[in-house]
Amino acid sequence: MEYLPILVLAISFICLLAIGTPVAWSITISSLLTMLVSIPSLPAFTTVAQRIGTGLDSFALLAIPFFILSGELMNKGGIAHRLIAFAKTLVGALPGGLALINVISAMLMGAIAGSAMASASAMGSILGPEMEKEGYSKEFGAAVNITSATTGLIIPPSNVLIVYSLASGGASIAALFLAGYIPGILTGLFLMIVASIWAKKKKYKIGEKSKLKDVFKTFVVALPSLFMLVVVIGGIVTGVFTATEASAIAVLYSLILGFVYKEISLKSLPKILLDSSATTAIVMLLIGASMSMSWALSYENIPQDISTGLLSLSENKIAILLIINLLLLVVGIFMDMTPAVLIFTPIFLPVVTKLGLDPVHFGIIMILNLCIGLCTPPVGSVLFVGVGVAKTTIEKVVKPLLPLFVAMIIALFLVTYFPQLSLWLPSLFNL
Repeated sequence: MEYLPILVLAISFICLLAIGTPVAWSITISSLLTMLVSIPSLPAFTTVAQRIGTGLDSFALLAIPFFILSGELMNKGGIAHRLIAFAKTLVGALPGGLALINVISAMLMGAIAGSAMASASAMGSILGPEMEKEGYSKEFGAAVNITSATTGLIIPPSNVLIVYSLASGGASIAALFLAGYIPGILTGLFLMIVASIWAKKKKYKIGEKSKLKDVFKTFVVALPSLFMLVVVIGGIVTGVFTATEASAIAVLYSLILGFVYKEISLKSLPKILLDSSATTAIVMLLIGASMSMSWALSYENIPQDISTGLLSLSENKIAILLIINLLLLVVGIFMDMTPAVLIFTPIFLPVVTKLGLDPVHFGIIMILNLCIGLCTPPVGSVLFVGVGVAKTTIEKVVKPLLPLFVAMIIALFLVTYFPQLSLWLPSLFNL
């Protein structure tokens, strides 16, 4: 086993991040330095550049800019208000009602928009002030908002599940989308239990019970938004269109909905397009850079060496999955989700497939695990959005975040060791 390439890659990447180099550049430079260990400079520079370009040459990746745009349109199109109103009639009268509304609304918003940051921004700005008015602490509201926003990355449509499909070498996007429902809902339920216990302990105000006609009324108002799930996921699962085609349909549907709700105008469209283009550029640069690192890892046989090393420690599936989960939890703290998926899928997937794990099941484990990292410093993007919207600090949010982290970790281990939580729905559709 050659240790030099691994040391060069790890040390250069960590040092570059430590001095504040953007993640995409850190990945690219450390990949280049790793290649320079084995090959001359000109082929190394050329190869890294080529891999960044060819890494983006995928029809499946077209779905990402479309889903990002549909998410922006949904976020600006008044969807959040209608989902919150519907969630309020369902759980508003339970202990910690507004916190539960936040979780359910985030799950629904994530299922429609597929963006954790959009969900955290929308729910935080709408529900945050309302929770404060009802006596909830600002920090507790932010903690609930931050953790619940990540459920949208498990519940489809999800850009990161598309990225995993690419990194895994062709795991079915339809199967991944279906596999995400139960783990995503399970995580949301655990967050609701913790939020309810915390609210009861702090004696937060309980709302009034809604009448059945109010539940029906708010459901009807939210139905056009929820129907997008049927159109997008239903179309993919039944084979009417691919995930990429579904993403384009999602844009058209959300645009029409925004005009019908009169929340989007022709005047506001340029800014929406510009915002989604900026987000797409960041994501695509990360994907291209990560693909260059994946190739460098493969060229140096690093995934095979790590796979052999892990299996030499133990061939016990429970022990190996525990080790991988712990490693991914650490990775998630220091690395954004997209590059983490692209870099570590080729490393860990061969290990778990040798142990008999389904690639779809492992994809859900990986995404659910890395969701926790989005809520932790120093690179937790959803944490920073949630804290910014709530106008508080990370230090103050940490205490209410801890029990919610425990809830997410319990959900993660249940999903890890009970494969049918992920695989039951895909099996119903023979995926």
